[in-house]
Amino acid sequence: MFLSNILKNEEKAVFALRSLYRKYGYTPFKMSKFEEYDLYVRNKDFLVSDSVITFTGMNGKLLALKPDVTLSIVKNTKDLPDTVQKVYYNENVYRVSKNTHEFKEIMQTGLECIGAIGIYDIYEVISLAAKSLGAISENFVLDLSHIGIVSAVLDSIGCSRETGKKILTCIGEKNQSGIEKICAENNISGEDCEKIVSLVGTYGRIEKVIPELRAICDTPELKSSLAEFESICALLISSEFSDKINIDFSIATDMRYYNGVVFQGFVENVPTGVLSGGQYDNLMKKMGRKSGAIGFAVYLDTLERLNLVEKKYDVDCILLYDESTEPADLANAVNKLIADGREVMVQKAVPENIKYKQLLKINGKEVDELENND
Repeated sequence: MFLSNILKNEEKAVFALRSLYRKYGYTPFKMSKFEEYDLYVRNKDFLVSDSVITFTGMNGKLLALKPDVTLSIVKNTKDLPDTVQKVYYNENVYRVSKNTHEFKEIMQTGLECIGAIGIYDIYEVISLAAKSLGAISENFVLDLSHIGIVSAVLDSIGCSRETGKKILTCIGEKNQSGIEKICAENNISGEDCEKIVSLVGTYGRIEKVIPELRAICDTPELKSSLAEFESICALLISSEFSDKINIDFSIATDMRYYNGVVFQGFVENVPTGVLSGGQYDNLMKKMGRKSGAIGFAVYLDTLERLNLVEKKYDVDCILLYDESTEPADLANAVNKLIADGREVMVQKAVPENIKYKQLLKINGKEVDELENND
């Protein structure tokens, strides 16, 4: 109770999430506060922000304070055949805050599942993302997308990479008119344009959207991606958080790094996403790895904006005493009240602007109730 009262929202989340990840066999991963700057230059599009704090090391190499954790984990893990490495982290990263738009040391927690990952591993990570959101707030939503489906739709209409990037931006914005304009400018048929527009419009619970996707997925590549997505969704439907999971193809991200399932999490009273993740096999290949990978991060700085319900009282009870009270009697009275599960503030007089449930006074060894506001 004491820790719950004094810890910040993001600090409470760290304790809850660390315990959650350990239950599923994820082990802690510790790393340096900085990496060679070149690691981030080569993968700048993977970063949340491309602003990086740099400095020169003693050997003359340009180093950077860590703006991201995933890149460091991938760099410091090895390909292990037929093995899945499951790690979680609680690290400070150094990047521009969404709140202040200035560089900030941000506490971030999350997990990575790297190796020969299969359908169960993907489901487990998504499920842990939902459980993570549930540990932060009972009012949350987890939105899912599948980059393989989006990529196959764009490939099926035969558009250029540059046109595909523009359409992907419009998908992220749910901009139907923008998609129609791009298709018209690039001589993309009305049928193919309608396929993209239909994809943008598919939003909602898994059981509602999957049948709509079957109507769109009419090529071998689309059917293959949908089959994988359906296998994952079938497991999620039976999970405890199924009513809080939606399919939303507006989760647009860089296809050079991500493949398969991607997702974002939101909690009530926070205007931005507090969690994001997905499969990043393409990043693994870019960094010379043969393994697959999926993970997510919880952006703890966003929880500073979480408006929790204001407590009705600052303390359960105020215990008044005077000069005649023996310190030993006062200590015994306080210990009994705390053992009874109550919060106690000891004072000689009632402080201003303190909201309390009970006002008590000690007389000798006895405690009398003077006021009860419950």
